[in-house]
Amino acid sequence: MRINATDLQNAFGKYLALTEKEDIIITKNGRSVAKLTRYNEPDYFLLHEEALKYKTTRKISYEEYRELVESSDQRYELIDGEVYLLASPAFDHQVAVNEIAWHFYNYFKGKPCRSLTAPLDVRLFGYAAKFEEDPNVVQPDIVVVCDEEKVNADNRYEGIPSLVVEVLSPSTKGKDMVTKLNLYMKSGVREYWIVDLAERSIAHYAFSPERDIERLTIFREDETVRSPLFPGLEIRLPDLFGEIRPKPRQD
Repeated sequence: MRINATDLQNAFGKYLALTEKEDIIITKNGRSVAKLTRYNEPDYFLLHEEALKYKTTRKISYEEYRELVESSDQRYELIDGEVYLLASPAFDHQVAVNEIAWHFYNYFKGKPCRSLTAPLDVRLFGYAAKFEEDPNVVQPDIVVVCDEEKVNADNRYEGIPSLVVEVLSPSTKGKDMVTKLNLYMKSGVREYWIVDLAERSIAHYAFSPERDIERLTIFREDETVRSPLFPGLEIRLPDLFGEIRPKPRQD
């Protein structure tokens, strides 16, 4: 639509509303001098998991994160002021999660600790004294909770998981191996298992009470991963990866 500057001055509100449908070309003395167009708020703070390069402009607050979550049916994580959109897990990913969860359920049944699977919001706050000072919200594939009293009045968990398991996907590999590794370590998690379906291996991190890496062990396809924190909790990798379809060779 083309209008002259005088008409724009006299009915600015009307033409502003019309930008929802089309751009407004403003003319003066018969010449086009400006364009009035709809403005879309940028969402650069959203880090889509499938993106290889992320573009962010600022960190967002926990309140902004909550507004986003409450206005959407999607799943998100908040880590160090950045929001990650969680992609739907693939078939093999879910098979691996279910296999590990089955072992964990059988082990922890009747014990004080409890194993849980995503989606479950886990609220962490790193080295800070309370959540409000460094709010982070993640949804690990599997968590082991031994401080169930830390479930708050909103039925959200705001404690420190004893053990966390993440199954890698191509889109989450960098986040799980770097960003989440650092968050779990500084938050006081004692064990972190990273399951790599492509390599058919598990990277096992043991963190010290001082919140540092105490030990890293890589378990291969024919070995057994054992928890030093929970004696008797172990999974034979042949049992786990035997449930996963082999990937076709890329020649």
